[in-house]
Amino acid sequence: MRLILLCLICASLPVLSQESIVFGVHSNTAPLEWRNNGVDQGFNLELMDRIGQLTGKRIIVRRKSFQQLVADVHNPDSDIDVIAVVSPVNFSRELNQSDPIYSTHAKAYTLQGKALINSWSDLAGKRVAIKKGAFVDVYLSDHLQRFERIDVDLYETGFQQLMDDQVDVVLAENFVARRLLPFYPSVRSSSDALIYGAFNFVSNGKKTVLMQQINDALRQLKLSGEYDKLVNKWFGTGREKVDLTSTQKRMFSLAILVALISAIGMIYTGFISASLRRQKRALKEELEQRRRAEAEISVISTQFQSVLDGIPHGVTIIDKHLKRLWSNDNNIELLVNQQFHYLDGQPFDLKQAINTVLTQQRSQTADMQYQQEFWQLQIHPIASDQVVILLEESTEQHRLRQANEEASRLASLGELSAGIAHEINNPTGLIVHAISLLSAAIKDLTPAATHYQKHNPFWRIAGLAPNDAMAEMGQSCQTVEEAATRISRIVNDLKCYALPNLAQAHLPIALNDVVQVALRLTNNQCKSYQITTNLCPADPLINGDAQQLHQVLINLIQNACHACDPYTGAISITTEVDADQVLLTVSDNGCGMDRATLKRITEPFFTTRRNNGGCGLGLSVSSRIIKQHHAQMQIQSSVDQGTSIRLTFALVQQD
Repeated sequence: MRLILLCLICASLPVLSQESIVFGVHSNTAPLEWRNNGVDQGFNLELMDRIGQLTGKRIIVRRKSFQQLVADVHNPDSDIDVIAVVSPVNFSRELNQSDPIYSTHAKAYTLQGKALINSWSDLAGKRVAIKKGAFVDVYLSDHLQRFERIDVDLYETGFQQLMDDQVDVVLAENFVARRLLPFYPSVRSSSDALIYGAFNFVSNGKKTVLMQQINDALRQLKLSGEYDKLVNKWFGTGREKVDLTSTQKRMFSLAILVALISAIGMIYTGFISASLRRQKRALKEELEQRRRAEAEISVISTQFQSVLDGIPHGVTIIDKHLKRLWSNDNNIELLVNQQFHYLDGQPFDLKQAINTVLTQQRSQTADMQYQQEFWQLQIHPIASDQVVILLEESTEQHRLRQANEEASRLASLGELSAGIAHEINNPTGLIVHAISLLSAAIKDLTPAATHYQKHNPFWRIAGLAPNDAMAEMGQSCQTVEEAATRISRIVNDLKCYALPNLAQAHLPIALNDVVQVALRLTNNQCKSYQITTNLCPADPLINGDAQQLHQVLINLIQNACHACDPYTGAISITTEVDADQVLLTVSDNGCGMDRATLKRITEPFFTTRRNNGGCGLGLSVSSRIIKQHHAQMQIQSSVDQGTSIRLTFALVQQD
């Protein structure tokens, strides 16, 4: 008898000497942890059991209330080593906390027929049941809400109070609520997930080493794939995890396999260790590769920074509050002090421009001027509240554009010259004819001739009877005056058109006057065509440069003439007011254009009249002038159907 007792004591010594982990359990909720006929089972329990096997520790399950377990885990002298609790996402408890075990969430539950809860604001003024110490309670410690909080010890208590109309809403964790709903048929889920959380193992601050061992074992299980098998076993889609009979059968089968698993445990552990060593070497190599890549990226970043610092243009990153985040400091004083303005004289507001770009999420480009210098400003959105600003001096390009405009105007002027000469030749011929009559009359009206002829009944002045001669001389004087006025007006229009453009700001001008000047300058060129004008009687005003608009309209009229056949061609020019806009339309019944030509007609030096002397500058310059006037140009054209070009300007209200 003594020998048998001694053998039993010796056999139990390894068990008694083995270290243990006291795992605190509180719930009775499948599939996490519950007791069936005195047998503890569930995902958390089986996972902790595997961790105990990997760490060489015996797992002791001890059941207490949730609030008692939370209090024990904060007590360094407690008999509880580890508990499984839910923590809100991105929230770290003031305890040792393991890697996440499994994700979950909490949402609102109400009685059938009550309104749905779409957000936290829908809980305002309601009585809400909160389980004391649960992850919903932890989350609300940093997120104050406008509802009346009712603390309960268990979610079951909250559901019962909901049935008794003591609370309006219960905020419950998903797995617990799912098991409770069959017992409370009047309760329903009333919202999407309001809080996301994850199950973690938690221990007090003195058990840091233990928590490190638990984390190492947990990571081994995840790497080996056994963790995924446990998840599939207890949370697999379409499988109910509270079938106690099947669970008991599985436990019985597992018990049969315990001996075999124990026998191959060391081999399996060795295999895992070898696998971990291989993975460690692979991770070390990957880390080295990443370090080399980071070094290369650092070199490239330094080179890129040098390039940005070396370019002559200004590059600046600014947020919506005008805070400068980065800059290569080139010409930054112009941007910060806002020393320039738009070409039309309007002041530049940096904050307004940035707000417009960020609101529309669309880049903005503008030509600016500072004293005698010209700049191109580009603002591009790079985030919801940040922009990059590019500032490039464009004085030389601006002068080249001006030269381009002058070339276009001179080309147009050359084409107008023959017609202008003819327009001047007609009134000149009238003047010569009138002067010839007046010269002959002057000879016949000299004192000597008058004395000799005054008693002659056949006296003639320039071959006419005196009364007829005086009437003819009066008519000749009027003809000379009208012809001289016509020549003066043509010369003045031509001189204004040929002068270099020196205007810096747009002024109110009458659009009908622009049309009249353009028609006078192109009168001879248009004689072979049917010209129809329909000008708005209100004579609308627009802000602009009359000389530049003369150039635009002359180009449009000349292009219409080139597109039409003489004598059968019809050209229509109309001006009209539509609300706060002024419309100028030039239409013809000429040859029209195909789609390919329409896409390129505003390109510099593109022309379909290269063999007839066309230079391709007219519409290119006209398009840019229209943009400078903040106007729009719409072109409609079809082959053999003619072309219609509409210019839209902002109306200047007259006082």
